[in-house]
Amino acid sequence: MGATAILLLSCPDQKGIVAEIASFIYQYDGNIVHSDQHTDFETNTFFMRIEWELDGFRIPREKIGQAFGFIADKFQMDWRLVFSDEVPRVAIMVSKFDHCLYDLLLKWQSREILMDIPLIISNHEDLRPVAEYYRIPFFVFPVTAETKKEVEQEEIRLLRQHNVDTVVLARYMQVLSSDFIRVYPNQIINIHHSFLPAFVGAKPYHQAYARGVKLIGATSHYVTEELDNGPIIVQDVIAVSHRDSVDDMINKGKEVEKRVLSRAVKLHVEHKVLVFHNKTVVFD
Repeated sequence: MGATAILLLSCPDQKGIVAEIASFIYQYDGNIVHSDQHTDFETNTFFMRIEWELDGFRIPREKIGQAFGFIADKFQMDWRLVFSDEVPRVAIMVSKFDHCLYDLLLKWQSREILMDIPLIISNHEDLRPVAEYYRIPFFVFPVTAETKKEVEQEEIRLLRQHNVDTVVLARYMQVLSSDFIRVYPNQIINIHHSFLPAFVGAKPYHQAYARGVKLIGATSHYVTEELDNGPIIVQDVIAVSHRDSVDDMINKGKEVEKRVLSRAVKLHVEHKVLVFHNKTVVFD
């Protein structure tokens, strides 16, 4: 399939929305290839993701948004239009743990996740050989309380220089400031173990082992100014038992962390996530 247009929208629910959008696409000889919708009855909000082929569509891509604006205004839509052949540019930020980084790079290399990775940023040198193996520029910015603001401004400058539109925290063990987060609203994806808010601290798996937990998991979410409380994209769990040692639990935790993060990144770059208040609508 050639390039497609992807329209994501939310608006107050009412009759005629789907018909109007479908009629707009049909009127200009568009062929719909995917369509998904959801209604939140508690807030009376309608959500939709619709995708159609650009080949044969009689409006040039640079004018589709302008042409659709009349319908958007009519239904008071919050909407965005993207195109499948515009590959997202994703920067990865990482510290010393390598499992999430390796998983993302393998899925990028095999084109399982279609994205460009123009750079990797770290606060440690440890994973430079990984970046060099994949021939991705690697930048190190040691962070201290005294230098944090200055370092983040330099990182933002670098991200802008490389036209980055998405930032993935692949076990980046630094808390981003509000100033950094505001530059990339709903464009920074993080991963953490799902024990939170329980078992806070440096050794959550040791605490979980001591309590005899039977499930461990991971959460991938957009980063907001409220730490670890941003809109959730993907969660998953894996079973553990009394037979699992702390090391077994840590390894299982790594497995579910990388699985959840890569799924979240894939959904994001395929434009299948809509943020609404502090939660998400994730389309199939």
